[in-house]
Amino acid sequence: MDTAHLARLVPVLPEIVLGFGAAVLLMLGVFQTGRPGRGVDFAAVALLAIAGIVLLLLPAGKLTSFGSSFIVDDFARFLKVLALLGSAAAIVLSLDFARRERQERFEYSVLILLSTLGMLMLISAADLIALYLGLELMSLPLYVVAASHRDNLRSTEAGLKYFVLGALSSGMLLYGASLTYGFTGTVSFAGIAHAAGQGGPAGIGLIFGIVFLFAGFCFKVSAVPFHMWTPDVYEGAPTPVTAFFAAAPKVAGIAMFVRVAVMAFPGIASEWRQIVVFVSIASMALGAFAAIGQRNIKRLMAYSSIGHMGFALIGLAAGTSEGVQGVLVYMAIYVTMTLGVFAVILSMRRDTGMVESIDQLGGLARTHPATAFFLAMLLFSMAGIPPLAGFFAKFYVFLAAIKAGLYVLAVIGVLASVVGAYYYLAIIKTMYFDEPVEGFYNMPYELRVVLAVCGLFNILFFLYPGPLVGVASAAAHSLF
Repeated sequence: MDTAHLARLVPVLPEIVLGFGAAVLLMLGVFQTGRPGRGVDFAAVALLAIAGIVLLLLPAGKLTSFGSSFIVDDFARFLKVLALLGSAAAIVLSLDFARRERQERFEYSVLILLSTLGMLMLISAADLIALYLGLELMSLPLYVVAASHRDNLRSTEAGLKYFVLGALSSGMLLYGASLTYGFTGTVSFAGIAHAAGQGGPAGIGLIFGIVFLFAGFCFKVSAVPFHMWTPDVYEGAPTPVTAFFAAAPKVAGIAMFVRVAVMAFPGIASEWRQIVVFVSIASMALGAFAAIGQRNIKRLMAYSSIGHMGFALIGLAAGTSEGVQGVLVYMAIYVTMTLGVFAVILSMRRDTGMVESIDQLGGLARTHPATAFFLAMLLFSMAGIPPLAGFFAKFYVFLAAIKAGLYVLAVIGVLASVVGAYYYLAIIKTMYFDEPVEGFYNMPYELRVVLAVCGLFNILFFLYPGPLVGVASAAAHSLF
């Protein structure tokens, strides 16, 4: 192979590292005697770190490969780093759980690596075929890890539900892609933008294509009305898998949503904005009201995640560079809040095993004061209480919506935040004012690290928000 061909593979180096590394770890796991689980887990985290370093060392500017169907710009770099961090944290969170539940299987980390490879592909996809390949490579390992606790009926049920509904959503997305191709004559986002931008309003066929495409995207980010799998899968899947679901795949899903809307349909934003505004309002409302009655903390986090995706989509509805910057800041802060809360959920363990009821957090402030403090700060951040990071996340998307003239959307977002604050504050009340129940085991070292990093990031973000906001701004500008 000559140097020109090799040079074309430079943008794909992080994906090559991850794919090749996953294959090597799979072989090691298969042929190594004994229990290779722990060694493969650490190697997987190292591999994600190497892929991140390779990504940051790529030449600056816009890079393309595979006939411009694969694109690496600042937008892709930002979200890929976020996805890699989310995946690495999910593996770290699973270490103690796997040991205690006797679930130390090397396949778990390999599947997460392969799913992350799909996410990286998805974030860089610049045509409909690359997008679908990335989406399926991300989703197929997720179906398996959801059902990875084979002796647990709920886990098996979660995997089956996710698979059946995921297949349905993939079919809808493919139908939307085929309609879009049929009415524009091309699969590349740039070509679709050119064809869709000609001759005034979009035709009815293309509108149907956009609706079906966006329906598939809504499923992947668990936005209303395609959220139905989320509470059951979050509750049924093993808790580290739920933490993974709530973080990294959401980043890739939002990346896909934003890139397709902004790059493929910029000339007909008024048409797709209506869909995004509806989905955003419905997700925020359902996330705010449906979580109030939940007593299982994983189900509550599922509804919380649906609500957060609604808030993130406010930025996309604005359709501006500032709006996309708001989405990026929101996703970065959302990932840290979610991983921190799941570190606490994973530490809810007694002699009888894991507990998931919110009532079991009673008096946590007296039995585990540091854990209760960090969890309270993360929940305040999720509620959007200033000066925590979650307040700034909402501030940037609301600001973009107001500047774009979407006043009603911004007002509904603020009201949904107020309602959502109720169930976050109810958990804090349980920890600080209810009678103490039996204490949990001491939190393992790796969970403490994740909780401390995520908690301190959310508490101290207001002192120096510049770097994250600046990088997000540059990433958003690279799309326009």
